[in-house]
Amino acid sequence: MMKSTIFTIAAMMAAASLQAQSLTDVLASVERNNTELKALQKGNEAARLDLKQANNLEGLSVEYSPFFNSAARGIASSELVVTQGFDFPTLYGARRKAAHLQGEAIDMQYRTARRDILLGAKQLCLDLIHMNKRRALLDERRQAADELLAMFTEKYDGGETTAIELNKVKMERMNLETELAQAEGDRAAALQQLRAMNGGQPIECTDTLYPPLPAGGYEAMYAQAVSADLPAMAAEAAVKAAEQDVKVNRQGWMPKLEIGYRRNTDGTDASNGFLIGGSIPLFANRHKVKAAKARQEEARMMHDDARIKAEAAARTAVADMTRLRRSMAAYDVPLMRQTLALLRTAVENGEMSVTDYYVETDNVYVNMLTYIDLERQYHGAAAGLTKNGL
Repeated sequence: MMKSTIFTIAAMMAAASLQAQSLTDVLASVERNNTELKALQKGNEAARLDLKQANNLEGLSVEYSPFFNSAARGIASSELVVTQGFDFPTLYGARRKAAHLQGEAIDMQYRTARRDILLGAKQLCLDLIHMNKRRALLDERRQAADELLAMFTEKYDGGETTAIELNKVKMERMNLETELAQAEGDRAAALQQLRAMNGGQPIECTDTLYPPLPAGGYEAMYAQAVSADLPAMAAEAAVKAAEQDVKVNRQGWMPKLEIGYRRNTDGTDASNGFLIGGSIPLFANRHKVKAAKARQEEARMMHDDARIKAEAAARTAVADMTRLRRSMAAYDVPLMRQTLALLRTAVENGEMSVTDYYVETDNVYVNMLTYIDLERQYHGAAAGLTKNGL
């Protein structure tokens, strides 16, 4: 009994914790649990380690050569050579800076991927808020249908109405049940998508209102979207890394140095000495600078392309929000609710037939659903415009 009570309390606490998840909580959870983000983090960690490894010294080389001849038993003489090769010292500093800039480019790519994943989660939360609003309207219609069904059943039993009108109310009730079942299925599908983004862990967005928009209006939102566009910033970081890569390759003609120790033995005699050498990459560096410059030019073009796309997307979002806001303003929600109340009074008092009542109320509900859809589109466009703030 005690264990059962403990498990029940734990389940209630877990359910309460799940119910308390706002949009902000959902995004924090997705960032923490998303498997794609975890994989990107590990991949970026490996990439940064590879960048560091590329600037390490070459491995120590050890060579031992025994010599034999017929006049001596065993080893007649031998040679031991221990060498360490390294690049020209200034090249290490140039490569270190290049690795740092490439690491920054990798970080910006991760931030872009993170933003896109969180934006997808936010759009799903906006879908759920939209579904909740539609569900509330359907519940309202079902409640009205239940009340009318009870009233017309009583009237039919008293001989005050016809079977046709009663059946009309019953069919409306049936249609609403179908719509509610469809709405619940859509909501369950959205929650499954959100759960997948949360690493398979249960999650639910319980917000019933859309998040407020940033202060400053559309122009401020547009300026922020363009100036802080993460793909453009990632492309800019790639340009800087490519510029440094050109500098690294320009130093590729510098000689590779080698120092070491040599020991020669001849019978009981031994001689020791130092080894100093190098190699000049006359042909190994051929075309590398040209290739690096081509990559630099590619990075610049990609940066220009990302900036142009950011500006175009922001302008489109602002235009969409302006259009949607104008469309929403054309719908007078208080007037529509007042009309529903008047129609309800008219049918209850026998001033309007059930058929006429449903024709008129359907028109009103269609307009209310259209308004709810426009509202969702508006906040979806706003989410896209402000995505770099996630």
